[in-house]
Amino acid sequence: MKKIVKGDQVQILLGKDRGKTGIIERVLTGKNKIAINGLNVYKRHVKKQGDIEGGILDLSKPMDISNVVLICPNCKKITRVGFKMEGSQKLRFCKKCKKVIGGKNVK
Repeated sequence: MKKIVKGDQVQILLGKDRGKTGIIERVLTGKNKIAINGLNVYKRHVKKQGDIEGGILDLSKPMDISNVVLICPNCKKITRVGFKMEGSQKLRFCKKCKKVIGGKNVK
C-alpha cells in the first residue's frame, strides 16, 4: 500500500508550481511519479499529422512523488501518513489528527 493514492489532495513542495494544491489524477508506481491535473504543465510543439491539427499543446507532466505532501481530508492540514492494522485491513491515518484517511474501502 502506498502513502499517496489516486484521488488524494496534495500540496506541491518544489518546482515552478510550489505552494499550489491539486488532486492526484494518476500514480505511476514503477517510476515513483504522480500526475496532477492542471499542474506541472509544459508546452509541446506538434506538427500536423493526418487529421491531427498542429500547434502548441499544453501537457501535464508527471512529477516525483517526493515533491508533494498529503493534505488530510479531516483536519485540512499538510501531514505525514502512518499505517495501522484493523483486523486484517491495513489503513492509512493522519499523523496530526490520528483519524483514518480513506476509510474501509482503501486497497
